Order: sequence, then C-alpha cells, then structure tokens
Amino acid sequence: MIRGAIRKVTLIPGDGIGPEISESVQKIFLAAQAPIEWEVVNVTPVKSIDGSYMIPRECIESMGNTKVGLKGPLATPIGKGHQSLNLLLRKTFNLFANVRPCKSLVGYKTLYDNVDVVTIRENTEGEYSGIEHVVTPGVVQSIKLITQKASRRVAEFAFKYARDNNRSGVTAVHKANIMRMSDGLFLKCCRQVAAENPDIPFNEMNLDTVCLNMTQNPSNFDLLLMPNLYGDILSDLCAGLIGGLGITPSGNIGEEGAIFESVHGTAPDIAGLDMANPTALLLSSCMMLRYLNLPDHANRIEKACLRAIADASALTKDLGGNSTCSQFTSAVIDHLED
Repeated sequence: MIRGAIRKVTLIPGDGIGPEISESVQKIFLAAQAPIEWEVVNVTPVKSIDGSYMIPRECIESMGNTKVGLKGPLATPIGKGHQSLNLLLRKTFNLFANVRPCKSLVGYKTLYDNVDVVTIRENTEGEYSGIEHVVTPGVVQSIKLITQKASRRVAEFAFKYARDNNRSGVTAVHKANIMRMSDGLFLKCCRQVAAENPDIPFNEMNLDTVCLNMTQNPSNFDLLLMPNLYGDILSDLCAGLIGGLGITPSGNIGEEGAIFESVHGTAPDIAGLDMANPTALLLSSCMMLRYLNLPDHANRIEKACLRAIADASALTKDLGGNSTCSQFTSAVIDHLED
C-alpha cells in the first residue's frame, strides 16, 4: 500500500510514442508505490474566437488544481499557423526556468566521460517572444525581448538551485559583446545576483567560447545560466555529450507550478510498436518527485533506471540493445528491489 499523502499530478501523455512512455512511467510508479495520483489530460490546441490557438480548458483547470505536470513529447504542425505547444504551455503557466541536468550514465559509453552539467534557461522571452513583423516585402524583423524582471528572476533561481544542489558555481552565457543592450542587461542582472550570493562562485563567458570549450572538455562546466535561445541550443548540445535527448530529463519551473517533460521528438515512425525508450520521461518524473519533496521515491526510481541501463540486459534499440519498451520497463521494476 502507498504510504503518505497522495499528490495529484497532471499527466499529458503527448503524441507519437508519448502514450507508451507515459504508461511505462505509470507502471514504474505503481510498482515503486510512489504516492502519485495521475490526472490525464489532452492538450490538442483549440481555436479561440480571435483565431489564435489556446490550451484546452481541461488542461488549464487540471494544472490550476495540481500545480505540477508531467508531459510526453508534443507535435506542432509546421507552417500551418500553430504556435509551438511546448512554448504555449510555458507561457500559459508562466514557467520561467528550464532546467536540464546532463550527466553521463554508467553502462552507456559516449565520446565523453564524467559529464555532469546543468543548463538553466530563461524560458519566457528572448528571441522566442514571438514578436515578428514584415518591414517590407522580403524583409522580416524579429525582436529580441530582454527584461530586468525576467533576467533577475531566472538568475536568482539559478543561484538558489546551485546552493540547494551543491553545484560548484554558476556561469552566465551571453553575447553582450555584440548585443550590448539586450544581453548586456541580462549579464548585468546576473552580476547583481552574483554579488548578492558571494558563497556561489560566478563566471561569465561568451556563447561561442562555451560551445568550443564544451566540446573540448565538458568537465570544465558545472551550471550554465543563459537567455532563451542560447539555452535551447546549448542544452541540446549538452544532451548530445551524454548520448542524446532520449536519456536527458527536463523541467520547466515557475513561481506557482512546474511541468516536467521529455524533450525528444514524438518518433511517429515507431509509435505503437513498443520500441520507445522511456528513460527521459522517467528521469524527468524523478525531478518531479524531488520538486514535490519526495526525494526517497525519486532516488529509488532513478537508481533502478540507471541500474537497468548499466546491466544492459534490456536496452531499447536507441541505447544499443534490442529490447522493447515493455521489457525495459520490467527491468526497471525488477531493479527497484536492488
């Protein structure tokens, strides 16, 4: 029997392989007796009166009640007027900080060993603010929005995260040498927050220098703090260092709620074939459990997942094996008793 208070969590299975990997997480949580009750909702966008697309009321109401969500991959049609559903979710619930821990996994060899870096990305503005217009036929202008409020907020979050998670320091990533006003403001806010947190070592580096040094020796970095676009690109680069998005967890965190997610694609070519790898969503769910102050359950499930990968007896095809999603799920469950 599950002990302790039951926490309700909004579950957004997503598209493609989303329902399969979501089911895997549900099975593992049940076997681990994690005190979670899932509220499954759909986020297929609905068209409002003004022609814009919005999140279905069912999802808004569920997140309003639970304040916490777990989300599988979502597909956004290209060139059909749809806003990115992932972006829409972040904006709807004001999830201002994206957190992605990238750590090498025992038993899954990549070009780099001992990678352990966290990227924290401002999630609400920058080049992704969606402010674009046609200046004249053939000329389009896209506006990069940087505000003091959002920059300080994510910087304060990053320094608190570093302290709470025993990270060795914070590096602000920027291009203030070129974008002196926008990135300059972001960097100024980071410096101000750093001065208020003298116990946390602080560094600042140009984006291009970080990319170069990251591919040479990723162990030189610990926690990277950056605006939206840079964070989107650099977090994927860091995921590549440890084997890809299929094993990388992610969380989008706001002042009053959070959504944890798998950031890989929907993989429609293998949807329904029991071939998907649920690791990214499962590790994201462990981040969710820690957010809910359930570290014991998080640690137990995470260790079982990592042991299942390390023993290599039930790896999915993307991890170099031939096992199914169901077989990997069973292997994780078996390792819960280790």
